[in-house]
Amino acid sequence: MAKKRPAFYHFLGCVTPHRYPSVERATNLVFEDLDMDLLDMVGATCCPAPGVFGSFDRVTWASIAARNLTIAEQGGHPITTGCNGCFASLFDSNYELKHDEELRKAVNENLAEIGREFKGSIEVTHYVDALFDTAGLSKIRKHVTHPLKGVRMALHPGCHWLRPSAIKKKDNSERPHIFRELCETSGATYVPYKDELICCGAGGAVRTADLEVSLRFTKQKFESIIAAGGADMIVTPCPFCLLQLDLGQVEISKLFGVDFNFDILHVSELLALAFGHSPNEFGLATHLQYLQRKSQPNWGRLGIET
Repeated sequence: MAKKRPAFYHFLGCVTPHRYPSVERATNLVFEDLDMDLLDMVGATCCPAPGVFGSFDRVTWASIAARNLTIAEQGGHPITTGCNGCFASLFDSNYELKHDEELRKAVNENLAEIGREFKGSIEVTHYVDALFDTAGLSKIRKHVTHPLKGVRMALHPGCHWLRPSAIKKKDNSERPHIFRELCETSGATYVPYKDELICCGAGGAVRTADLEVSLRFTKQKFESIIAAGGADMIVTPCPFCLLQLDLGQVEISKLFGVDFNFDILHVSELLALAFGHSPNEFGLATHLQYLQRKSQPNWGRLGIET
């Protein structure tokens, strides 16, 4: 009897389908290559954003998140997502609802109005966890046909995938290794830098409230990477961080008069390239930065053939 393929409900969130369809396509390619199924979450809504809804009304935040969780509960498969913010809302609410009887009662009273009930029967994972734990590094390495040798790669893990560390115990939030080891399967050389673990600048609605303050965080990260010897690309597991680092280079140039020229990739895009998929196959050039900055991405410098 053939072994059953692992299956996950695929929570896309907002930023990926609206801004970076290349991330969605690359993810589908990578998971299919690794014999893992991604199932559509029909009827899913915003996660909702943890730094906004969660800060103002905990019950409303948890109710919206729980409605999404019940879609996966009905189908009996775990959720996976490639957005740190979506992961935070869905993972944290799932955890809190399982451990807080009063919150669960209030949320289920809301859900009862639409004929739903949170039962706490499924788990929530990030792409990084699904790839690292379910596929495994050994299998991933076997699918790397176009290793990115000679490419210098800085990483931005982001905040919500690792924190709060009290409930997210997959990795050490101060000395993480899982994301680095996953990205290193691509063959690119990891470049450590001082500010790897600081926020990209976009979180907590800072990007919306004060763009200049937001971009100062981003600029500091870029300068820290350059001080560490520079990198050809920055890889992140979050499309909102990707947007801040990607479009942020254009905004920093306009606001501060400083030009940076990093190629920003989501981890799914990095692995898709290493698996031999061309940038055109999953639309990598649709990144906002590539549409607006002075120079187009130099794939030849990265050893990538289009």
